[in-house]
Amino acid sequence: MEPTEILTMAIDNISFDFQFAGHPEGFRVLPVIPATVIGSWSFPGWYAKFCEDVARHPEQYGAFDREEAVRDAVRLAIDDQLRAGADIITDGEMQRVDFNLGFYDYLEGVKPLPSPRRWGPPAHDQRSRYLCVEPLRAPRGLGLVDEYRRLRSLTEPPLKVPVPGAYTLAGCLQGGNVYGSREEVTEALIPIVNREMHDLVKAGVDFIQLDEPSFACHPDRPERFLEMIARTVAGVTAKISMHMCFGNFRGRAVGWRSYRPLFPHLAKAPVQQLALEFASREMAEIELLRSIPAPVEVAAGLVDVKNTWVEPPELIADRLRTALKYIEPERLHVTPDCGFSQTARLIAQQKLTNMVAGVRQVRGELKRQ
Repeated sequence: MEPTEILTMAIDNISFDFQFAGHPEGFRVLPVIPATVIGSWSFPGWYAKFCEDVARHPEQYGAFDREEAVRDAVRLAIDDQLRAGADIITDGEMQRVDFNLGFYDYLEGVKPLPSPRRWGPPAHDQRSRYLCVEPLRAPRGLGLVDEYRRLRSLTEPPLKVPVPGAYTLAGCLQGGNVYGSREEVTEALIPIVNREMHDLVKAGVDFIQLDEPSFACHPDRPERFLEMIARTVAGVTAKISMHMCFGNFRGRAVGWRSYRPLFPHLAKAPVQQLALEFASREMAEIELLRSIPAPVEVAAGLVDVKNTWVEPPELIADRLRTALKYIEPERLHVTPDCGFSQTARLIAQQKLTNMVAGVRQVRGELKRQ
């Protein structure tokens, strides 16, 4: 059994009865400049060990054992975020593997490929790869509705659900004799991702984050990119944020770290928010926020998740003041650059706590103006 199968909890003949905690409209009014995470949270050490053990010895763990571990891990992710003061939370992606690798277990028509390099410094060439042997299908969906239901059953605060984009998912798939290019693979994945987003809305999700970092790393055809995004989100009646970083596998970027080639096209994306990274690039290109027209929001990454140094609240506040030179506070959220899955938990906890403290400092200044 693959580790990803453990985390996605594909359990036959067992139905878990999720009791939803109510979340009435207006349960919590968001403050100006909400503070939130991008998606993933650092795995607790015991949970990472548990996942490894189950992968090696699946016969020693029953379905209830696995479900209990996932729910406990999600509870900790919720608690860490709320203790830090986050205004919008996620489940920490506790059921996922390295951001998007777990989703390939839901795809039919693929087979895993051997890794070309297993040893040496970590890099993107060590990620799992798959070969398309039949047309892609996902008859069970991608598992995100179960993720949302588990999260909502455990907490009431405002939340969002990250969804992997089709182009990014296509990056680990080789077309084989079925698809002639990455673009053809993407075309096959677009209806799968779109259907999953519709199913999330039906389940009650009103804030979806579409993760498409691969477009930021391959900015050569921005108009084609926008057309793909338009079909991916077609008919989805939720607030959609599009996250575009430059990669964070094992804490490393994968592309040329510049959004400039995507402008002014990116400002026309058919989404309500753009989530962009700035902290790891020392706030380079922050002036591009001026080119994003209202009412589109920006979730500005002001914490570097690749750096183990913990930014003090004063630095976060200063970065936020810089961002506010180019966009009004009503259209701004603050996030880390990317998810915290590659960051040690004790560092992630302090980084998020300091991020919230810096945001609150600037909120106070705005109230006094």
